[in-house]
Amino acid sequence: MRISTNTIFDSNIAALNQQQARLLQTQQQIASGRRILTASDDPVAAARALEINQSDAINSQYAANRTAARHTLSLAESSLQSVTSLLQDVQTATINADNGTLNSGDRKTIATELSGRLQELIGLANSTDGAGNYLFAGFQSRTQPFVDTAAGVGYFGDDGQHNVQVSATRQMAASDSGADVFMRVKNGNGTFVTQAATTNTGTGVISLGSVTNPAALVAGNSYTISFSVAAGVTSYTVTGAPTALAPAMANIPYVSGQAISFDGMQLDIQGAPANGDTFTVAPSTNESIFKTISDLIAALNVPVVGASLTASLNRGLNNLDNALNNVLTVRSSLGLRLNEIDALQTTGDDLGLQFKQTLSQLQDTDYNKAISDLTQQQMGLQAAQKSFVKVADLSLFSYL
Repeated sequence: MRISTNTIFDSNIAALNQQQARLLQTQQQIASGRRILTASDDPVAAARALEINQSDAINSQYAANRTAARHTLSLAESSLQSVTSLLQDVQTATINADNGTLNSGDRKTIATELSGRLQELIGLANSTDGAGNYLFAGFQSRTQPFVDTAAGVGYFGDDGQHNVQVSATRQMAASDSGADVFMRVKNGNGTFVTQAATTNTGTGVISLGSVTNPAALVAGNSYTISFSVAAGVTSYTVTGAPTALAPAMANIPYVSGQAISFDGMQLDIQGAPANGDTFTVAPSTNESIFKTISDLIAALNVPVVGASLTASLNRGLNNLDNALNNVLTVRSSLGLRLNEIDALQTTGDDLGLQFKQTLSQLQDTDYNKAISDLTQQQMGLQAAQKSFVKVADLSLFSYL
């Protein structure tokens, strides 16, 4: 078979171009550190790398969400820590106010201190995240949630909680409604609240009471304990409304400190109630922390001592205990969420490292192999170039 000179030249040029292209590709792989320069270099690995890149980007977004949630939760926890200290200080001041050696001026001084504490509490409840978003306003994060009005401190946020996607399978509340933290605190013992009538003239002080038989409780029922004193004998009658007591409790001899039990509840009254004194037992309702402190301030500003003041202070202390427990419950929830974020962050970091390792295996250049290939390709190109020179120099005219 005859091979023309043009064929020899064309074939050698094509071979040299192919070798130069492979040499250039190897040089680019070494220079860029990437084995896959275009999808055609390894279609399967390129498709897999695209999937992993997308997964890594999503994982990075979850990490950013966790960082934002941790920031908000940490600020909320810090604010509630200050609220906890404030409530403990108010409790101490209230206990001091029940000292019998204090006069009305001393109690007014304590009331002034509590007024300052109340304003401080409002400020803490209106804490922001540094960007103008209120921490305890629910979805109304741009609206000041707590405002001191003529009718008392009102809540102008809502019950919303901002949920953040912190992992592929977990949404987490990054905020808490101020109503749940500061406004919805059950008074009394959480089931019912006892209170002395403001018109009482005796020294009777009613206890907080407790539930002895939950099954016997009459939902929504209220009770009145009325005292009468005749011929030096004190007795009491308990009436229920709208559901009457069965059996009835009427004209029962009174003994200070003796348990009074009815409808699954038990309480006692200490002291000597006067004729016509009454005490009420009603279902517990929500009472804000602000109202509890405001009521204490009002009680301390009234120049009255005795059972009325003691009852008001005891009621305030009990409600402060309930408020403190509620705040601590929220703080516990915040702590659990922060711990979970830390655990998710560790998992996310490990996952991100796995993604990067897999991408490296798919995309990165194996320098040992690439340099060896480059050396081999250089030698091959040089050999091809030299052989082409020899072949191109062949001619019959050289022998004529």
